[in-house]
Amino acid sequence: MKFERGGLSKAELLDLYKALVRPRMIEEKMLVLLRQGRISKWFSGIGQEAISVGAAMALEQDTYLLPMHRNLGMFTSRGVPFDRLFSQWQGKLNGFSKGRERSFHFGTKDYRMVGMISHLGPQLAIADGIALAHKLKNEKKVCFVITGDGGTSEGDFHEALNVASVWDLPVIFCIESNGYGLSTPSNEQYRCEKLADRALGYGMESRIIDGNNLLEVYHTISELAASLKEKPRPVLLECITFRMRGHEEASGTKYVPQELFEAWKKKDPVDNYRNWLLQEKVADASALEAIHQDIKQEINAGVKKVFDEPEVTANTQNELSEVFAPFQFRPTHPQPGRSKELRFVDAIKEGLEEALKAHPDLVFMGQDIATYGGVFKATEGFLEKFGEARIRNTPLCESAIFGTALGLSIHGMKSMVEMQFADFVSSGFNQVVNNLAKIHYRWGQNADVVVRMPTGAGVGAGPFHSQSNESWFCHTPGLKVFYPAFPEDAKGLLLTAFEDPNPVMFFEHKALYRSVSSEVPEGYYTIEPGKAISRLHGDKLAIITYGMGVHWALDAAKEFPDNSLEIIDLRTLIPLDEAAILEAVKKCNRALVLYEDTLTGGFGAEIAALISEKAFAWLDAPVKRLASLDTPVPFAGELEQNFLPKVRLKQSIQDLLDF
Repeated sequence: MKFERGGLSKAELLDLYKALVRPRMIEEKMLVLLRQGRISKWFSGIGQEAISVGAAMALEQDTYLLPMHRNLGMFTSRGVPFDRLFSQWQGKLNGFSKGRERSFHFGTKDYRMVGMISHLGPQLAIADGIALAHKLKNEKKVCFVITGDGGTSEGDFHEALNVASVWDLPVIFCIESNGYGLSTPSNEQYRCEKLADRALGYGMESRIIDGNNLLEVYHTISELAASLKEKPRPVLLECITFRMRGHEEASGTKYVPQELFEAWKKKDPVDNYRNWLLQEKVADASALEAIHQDIKQEINAGVKKVFDEPEVTANTQNELSEVFAPFQFRPTHPQPGRSKELRFVDAIKEGLEEALKAHPDLVFMGQDIATYGGVFKATEGFLEKFGEARIRNTPLCESAIFGTALGLSIHGMKSMVEMQFADFVSSGFNQVVNNLAKIHYRWGQNADVVVRMPTGAGVGAGPFHSQSNESWFCHTPGLKVFYPAFPEDAKGLLLTAFEDPNPVMFFEHKALYRSVSSEVPEGYYTIEPGKAISRLHGDKLAIITYGMGVHWALDAAKEFPDNSLEIIDLRTLIPLDEAAILEAVKKCNRALVLYEDTLTGGFGAEIAALISEKAFAWLDAPVKRLASLDTPVPFAGELEQNFLPKVRLKQSIQDLLDF
């Protein structure tokens, strides 16, 4: 192993040695504690430390680092106190996620470290978003993200690199190429000779370096960072290395040929760098031993401190209150007397434009939303008004764009992601339910993202452009779900969603876009979420509904006696106005829950359960759900109408009134 000093002083070389030794010694201590049964699990990076340490030491302290579970050296080199790291691993309150995450599944805003999730690949697109924020703010910064060679097989790898390349984002994508994905050898993961070869397909530069050579890692990343600051673009960096332990300690290493261990032991990053320092007379053995003793004392003190800390005590109120970032709704009322009649889609468009004016750090992303104006023309003309930096056409890669949106939020910006159709969200589902939704609960980072979801059937679009999939997201803690039925609410709730620092899934029924019009206040105004509204007053039957269901109910009500039906338009599902639901049921003593989603497992079942639990004593009839058939959405008009609950609504109302 050949080391190139490259102008580094003796002090800098020794600082690198301290940074390299610290994670190795911590790991050795953790393995002792694991054998003693004092810790439960450990992912070892022994043999790979030079990559983490070299990268963290080469980059500025305010550079965002996105590590994985074998990158302890990034945390220690960045100065994260060992006792807090150990508290994190032990699930103690002094850890970064208050016992809610184990191992390295955490982040810390103070040290600009972004925590991974177990799915590995989604981490890469977050780096795109951070780098995009750097670029939009003209900050001349880079972002550094790591994945393993196994992780390069995931679709998120392709999507993240593709977006970074198309948008010239200053990201260093680093692959720790250690030959295995858990136990699966690399020749069963990919067929290219080197992973860096993939860069050519994205129009990216690539480098292949010795990941065990600390100075080669340090100098390469220093050089790349300097270059990317001046000319923003992504680079794929493959670091050849080897892990000397199992994927995690319980998995063992029997699947690895012994001769590989013998060969790579000779390439140990710590031993080789230490020997070079002695050879070059940078320090003598006693000076290096003193470094070891200092680190040992630090580790022992940290271990003692954390073992003395009490176990986490569960507090239900704290747990529930920290799912979302704090948001205190402050209403902005419309100006009296200033309104005009707008179609639903035009109200959405006005809301989007008002949001862009009110939030200079807001970025719109989506397929065909720029020159084309979106498939429903909700963003038509925005490119000319607000520029291509803020109105961004995206490649067809939903997962990467959700990750990019989260990255923008991490660096203090807002974003809107338009799903061309709500159905397509499934291609980015993991990012929504596991990254956007959970990140604040995990380590206090909010996801300031609005996802617009053109939804619903009734337009002859078939099974892949017509789904009502709101229940997927109502079931996921950490997401808010808005679903307006009228233009005025659509605009006001949309502006509220942009003020809220939490992720909001904003459902817009496609069949309402150009079929429903109403008076809409001009200018900027907001509507409080979690506040339902009564669209029709009656005392015989309460219909609880939202979205298109409101219009079905109002239409059906024309055929029943006056004052018989109470129609509650929920407007938002998360948060849900339980009080309005219960008040209507207690008033009418009968309840019909109407929704467009398929019957089984739809959000209406949750509403029905709520009524049964909290208003049972007031019921004079069973709570009835009315929803679409439990089939995919059919294309042919007659089949589609039979699928939807509207054709069964009048009879269902009559049955309940007659009960």
